[in-house]
Amino acid sequence: MNELLLNIEPRETRLAHLRNGLLFDLTVERKKKRRLTGNIYRGKVTNILHNIQSAFIDINESENGFIHITDIIENTKKFEQRFDLDFDLDYNIQSIDEDEKDVDIEEVLKKDQTVLVQVVKEPIGTKGARLTSNISIAGRYLVLLPNSNHRGVSRKIEDRAARERLKKLIRSFEMPQKMGLICRTASRFATEDMLIDEAHELLDNWQKIIEKFQESNDPCLLYEESDMIKKAVETAVDKRFDRMLIDDYHTYQVCKKLHEKYKGEHSVRIEYYRDKIPMFERFNVEREIEKTLKRKIWLPRGGYIYFERTEAMYTVDVNSGRSTSGDSDVEESLVRINLEAAEEIARQLRLRNVGGLIVIDFIDMRMRRSQRRVLDKLKECMKEDSAKCRILGMSEFGLVEMTRQRSRGSLTQLLFTDCPYCQGKGLIKSHDSVAIEIERGLKKAILHHQQYGIKLQVHPYLYEYLNREDMPHLRAIAEENNARIEWEISDEMHLSDYHFISATSNEPIDV
Repeated sequence: MNELLLNIEPRETRLAHLRNGLLFDLTVERKKKRRLTGNIYRGKVTNILHNIQSAFIDINESENGFIHITDIIENTKKFEQRFDLDFDLDYNIQSIDEDEKDVDIEEVLKKDQTVLVQVVKEPIGTKGARLTSNISIAGRYLVLLPNSNHRGVSRKIEDRAARERLKKLIRSFEMPQKMGLICRTASRFATEDMLIDEAHELLDNWQKIIEKFQESNDPCLLYEESDMIKKAVETAVDKRFDRMLIDDYHTYQVCKKLHEKYKGEHSVRIEYYRDKIPMFERFNVEREIEKTLKRKIWLPRGGYIYFERTEAMYTVDVNSGRSTSGDSDVEESLVRINLEAAEEIARQLRLRNVGGLIVIDFIDMRMRRSQRRVLDKLKECMKEDSAKCRILGMSEFGLVEMTRQRSRGSLTQLLFTDCPYCQGKGLIKSHDSVAIEIERGLKKAILHHQQYGIKLQVHPYLYEYLNREDMPHLRAIAEENNARIEWEISDEMHLSDYHFISATSNEPIDV
């Protein structure tokens, strides 16, 4: 059973996909961080970076967008990757790619130039949105390519007869010169009239974009992608979901109205959630979200997986933990833990929305057959991910390298900010380390700065530790050098911080 839960709050909207009662996928959007992917802008070039063949473009958002030369000139392979499709081409891709290599960014862009661009990747951290000038306008069944005459069909439509039918249809469409079309996965169930109507709608949208572009003088938004609520209804219909549950009455009415248009294709039960218990708690979604924010996830057989993010990659470590399997075959026992881990890793990567390079360290297995079983399981589970993934083989050390498409920031980046104490490391100095630093600082204050009346200001927890362990020793150092030390406690200080202050002038002592 497939269900969608739509949780509406004043500042946040959350969409949870449950498969047989278990959280399968999660999307979170906040009002302050609305999604930009798919939006089309009138932009202005602010800076050209010749050395990396790129430019920064003002699109009237919080950060300037970033565009590379390959996102300016037509790149057929990028279209294929973005829309997961095959083009019917009547020319040689390789010859075009060879021509692209010789194009310099300053031949196509100048500073202060006005450009029409589209967001293909969300701003992440301090990086602005990734832009392209290869515009595409997505509908439910079709994608219009205003600047390209290619016509193609999604690879996800595997039925040969359906593919051929769609290819013939889009070939027969009379399109304006140099415009192309892509048939999306949902078009498999669409009639000819439905496709024609949407093609006209997309062309109208393009005409409105051009009119807005010509009427504007400054960088601005020209076209905004469908919102999360509309996409949720379309997803429920396209993927033949059983039920959609909404906890906001106004949104429930909007969804019912949107669904009327698609009732003939698939009837989804759209219900208003009335219970007093919050919907996400009632279906254990909150508990699952809490799990995704933890580094350690326990597996049913007693093993666990450990997630760690670094600057360059995301690492996942699989451990046997407290596994007490009764299997006499140790190899088979380890394989089963790894199979469980592969399934949970695929799920966690979806829920956490982890992107970029990922390295998974499975428990060592001696037999190549065992390694293949685990690798095949991981690939099978990752097929259900809407993000594009590439998985390499397993190394001799049991490591699997893979990449997952990064279209927006991860769940952790959305919900958390770096700790001001540890700057995101998750570590602070131990009391023992700080006590050693204090001893060095005390000697420097007395011998180098010649301060003989000293106040030491520390956090209450650090004071308790020093009182038990180091206080007599520090007093002895001061007395040996004819100095006196006093203590001040401040609960406003960092746990690992301390300040030396002159008892006579009340000025801080730089140690």
